[in-house]
Amino acid sequence: MMSVSLQNYSASSVIEARRLHNEKLALGADKTRSVWFPIAVMAVLLALPLLQFAGNYNYVLHLVLFTASYVAMAAGWNILGGFAGYVSLGHSVFFAIGGYFAGMIFARYGISTIVLAPLAGLVAGVVGYMVAFVTLKVRGPSFIISSIALLMIARILFDNWSFIGGANGVALPANDLPVLWAKLPYYYALVLIAAFTVWSTYKIKHSKFGLGLRAISKDEVKAESAGIDTRFYKMLAFALSAFFVGMAGAVWGEYLTYLRPNIFLVILVSANLVLMCILGGKGTIAGPVIGAILIVAFNEASVALMGASEFNILGTGLVMMVGLMFFPLGLVGTLARKGKLPRVLNWD
Repeated sequence: MMSVSLQNYSASSVIEARRLHNEKLALGADKTRSVWFPIAVMAVLLALPLLQFAGNYNYVLHLVLFTASYVAMAAGWNILGGFAGYVSLGHSVFFAIGGYFAGMIFARYGISTIVLAPLAGLVAGVVGYMVAFVTLKVRGPSFIISSIALLMIARILFDNWSFIGGANGVALPANDLPVLWAKLPYYYALVLIAAFTVWSTYKIKHSKFGLGLRAISKDEVKAESAGIDTRFYKMLAFALSAFFVGMAGAVWGEYLTYLRPNIFLVILVSANLVLMCILGGKGTIAGPVIGAILIVAFNEASVALMGASEFNILGTGLVMMVGLMFFPLGLVGTLARKGKLPRVLNWD
């Protein structure tokens, strides 16, 4: 009897010690996590359009909203590709679904895509869930190939669908704001969508659902044997990922004032999402943000210096090669692994 009591006491002591250790680790993480920095960046971005009172800074606003659109899409892609470990090269399909769904309603009924963005994201998410039902039956290289096939099928469909203008696309009406302020609605919409997406990925990562996705990424067989409904988790991750990409696509279509398959349904858009997450750090919160900023900045600089030529593709490839040589887990991931991640980049 005494032996059983001692064993129970020993077991409870071990559990209590582990709990205290976990609390200590969590407290340490909270002390190193930067909460104020993303908030400060957001405050600066919201105030940035005030520069228009001092002159014409439309190019700056364009760069920020363009980067914000990629931040939203890369962070959304990160749910499936970073947390769950399923690399998709077909996410530009959901970019197109969001853009066309909201854009067609805007063209016919005059309802702004900014208002329709959540609904467009929901439609993209539903389509993503249905697509996942088929494509997630395979994994690894087979899944990547199936995602490319999805993009090719969607491109053929959109090119030959007369209701949405086919390959010629559809022109959308421009807003009536003065040139100086014409970008403002789309600027704020995309910045807020990007912020919401990054915040959502943080919440997802620190939820039971996010823990399950990371377990799937590490070892799907063991995750399933541990009681995780891996198929449902993957399908939900696919749908959530498509939702955020679709929202960004909705606003982007109205901003461009036209919809065309060769703008939305190109593999370069999907490839950029993958590159941004890999360069910044897959599976991290700040990684897609850093990756999007770096890729957009490099592309803009290379176009300014070398013009719009094949050298841009070569330059991007070299940047990725050099970056992954020194940062194999991405910038954020590698620095975190080495314990050298600046506090301002620790959003996890």
